[in-house]
Amino acid sequence: MMTTNRRLLLQGALTAGAAVVFGRASQVAAATAGASAPTGDPLSYVNPQFRQPLETVFKAVPEMKLDTASLAARRSFRFPGMPQPAATPPWERRLIKGRGGAPDVPVFVINGGARGTARPAILQIHGGGYVTGRAEDAIVANQAMARELDCVIVSVDYRLAPETPFPGSLEDNYAALKWLHDQAATLGADPARIAVMGESAGGGHAAMLAIAARDRGEVPLAGQVLIYPMLDDRTGSTRAVPAHIGHYVWTPESNRFGWTALLGRPAGSARVPYGAVPARVADLAGLPPAFIGVGSIDLFVQEDVEYANRLIGAGVPTELYVVPGGYHGFDFICADAPLARQFRAAWLAMLRRVFQPT
Repeated sequence: MMTTNRRLLLQGALTAGAAVVFGRASQVAAATAGASAPTGDPLSYVNPQFRQPLETVFKAVPEMKLDTASLAARRSFRFPGMPQPAATPPWERRLIKGRGGAPDVPVFVINGGARGTARPAILQIHGGGYVTGRAEDAIVANQAMARELDCVIVSVDYRLAPETPFPGSLEDNYAALKWLHDQAATLGADPARIAVMGESAGGGHAAMLAIAARDRGEVPLAGQVLIYPMLDDRTGSTRAVPAHIGHYVWTPESNRFGWTALLGRPAGSARVPYGAVPARVADLAGLPPAFIGVGSIDLFVQEDVEYANRLIGAGVPTELYVVPGGYHGFDFICADAPLARQFRAAWLAMLRRVFQPT
């Protein structure tokens, strides 16, 4: 039986968009450029700890191709029995001013309020392939994280693509980061101990935001936590992946749709706007310490490992954590598995380190 902890994390993650698109072998075979179909049972590549919950999720989630026609249905899909936020840590929805005449940006503030000693803070960005997801659905998971770290969390309801292509979502996230920094005293946060964090597309947004914060020089960041981040539009478009990678949850086909929607041009195009694709930014020097975590059969594993190597080469303190046999979202779908617990403990430990007062 699924424990309460696993159920809460699974439901929160799925509806927040961290794992909303469930691939099938036929989709992968058709979508992966230049890659042959995996030999044998695709489940043979999945770590035994992560198999049964994956099969359970496949039965619960309707199969639906992610494209323009199905996007509205994807956005409206919710798991039944979603957990409600607890009374503590406290949370509230706020509207902050958008940048450059953009609409106001909704944010959710968890565990805010001045209480004497300023606490560290996290700007958390939800996933969803750049095209789905709601910050509201991550409140429960963010409350749990705020309790564990005794920190303030601000989660951003950024505008989604394709209605708002790049740089709209980046500017929404930057507006929230700047607001968190400028209002730190009111929020009970330490402006010198702010990290950015996200899963999947949220991890891609967090990486984009760390680059923008470095370039603009207004908000110093203590760290960036990138959980199986979506970093390179070329994956599954102009760059093929091995057939056993990206088979479950997030496929090359979905990846092409998400990146094309965000960029406003085909994924893998020769040129993309600066800062939109973290993997294409030439200079990574001066970025904050990074944690990058991913499963070994996640569609993003190769781009994530390459990005970690480039950060290391640029002199950025970087921790890379690759989980054997882990597919996209394994840590939410199988939250009670020992490897998933170790994975979560690793990025929590990284945050505790960068949050140590200097």
